[in-house]
Amino acid sequence: MGLSVIIVNYKSCDLILGCLKTIYSSENKNDIEVVVVDNDSKDNCEEKLQLHYPSVRFYQMGYNSGFARANNAGIQIAKGDIILLLNPDTLIINDAVHQCYLRLRQSNYIAAGVQLLNEDKTPQISGNFFMKGGLNHLMAVPYLGSIIRKLGYLLKVKRTNIPEVSGVAEVDWINGAFLMVKKNAIEKSGMLDEDFFLYSEEIEWCSRLKKVGHMCVYGDLHVIHLEGSSSTIAFGSQGKGYHQLHDKKGFQVLLSGLLRIRKQFGAGWFLIHFFTYVFAVPFWLIVLLLTSIFRIGTIKNKWKGWWGYSKNVIKLAKYFFLLLFNRPHFYKAL
Repeated sequence: MGLSVIIVNYKSCDLILGCLKTIYSSENKNDIEVVVVDNDSKDNCEEKLQLHYPSVRFYQMGYNSGFARANNAGIQIAKGDIILLLNPDTLIINDAVHQCYLRLRQSNYIAAGVQLLNEDKTPQISGNFFMKGGLNHLMAVPYLGSIIRKLGYLLKVKRTNIPEVSGVAEVDWINGAFLMVKKNAIEKSGMLDEDFFLYSEEIEWCSRLKKVGHMCVYGDLHVIHLEGSSSTIAFGSQGKGYHQLHDKKGFQVLLSGLLRIRKQFGAGWFLIHFFTYVFAVPFWLIVLLLTSIFRIGTIKNKWKGWWGYSKNVIKLAKYFFLLLFNRPHFYKAL
């Protein structure tokens, strides 16, 4: 078996069935092993898969283990010499899985991605570059992030991503919605870090994979990614992106981001990020007070956002020393 596709399920079986329909429409479907790892979804996914796609291998974790642990379990039982981590909320276009496999197998790259598309076929960021200290992560911080972004433009800082890939682009890390990796590279770099529950784990993993070899994105291969659909359902969040830091999903994004910064860049950069998040609380409050005084627009929902973000920052303090000293811990917010 050359290629093993690993899909993690947490209450997203309908999305997986849609994804598998596009995978098995390929005339090369018999050359692909699919492993679905279930995070104790209790959604009868195994029965549904057995009915529609009996060749799919099903592995039950027995608890909600998140992305890293579930994918590691899939990697351990996979038979392929190339592994594809694939989100359940993806739809394959024009046999992109098999085409990516053929190209990666014949290349010197150790990992590859494809051009991800939004549901309306507009490009979605698929390939990314590391910035010193991971400072680009701070651009999501309310109000302060906008200032950081503008400073970056003024200083002409190199972009940290490729909005749309043309041809083949070499990158530092690949979006985890579609991440294809050679198994011999995994043996050298190690598997995903199981301290992570959800978010940022593929970034940290790619930082280790990059020490083994080069990675790329094939811009002419396309996969639709219904960004955040599965995690939005799981968290009960109203937004599909990763920039709403005021709800339960936002807390997991913050926590995992700090974990990644600590592991990849060290304690000093972790402290810079943590206290930037803290400083954003009074800064945002001052902005809201000035907005109220001068009656600039409607701010009711913005007060709710500030309060939600403030509570998330307070909760982060619980993990401060665990993160600072990089102690083994399962950083799960659900």
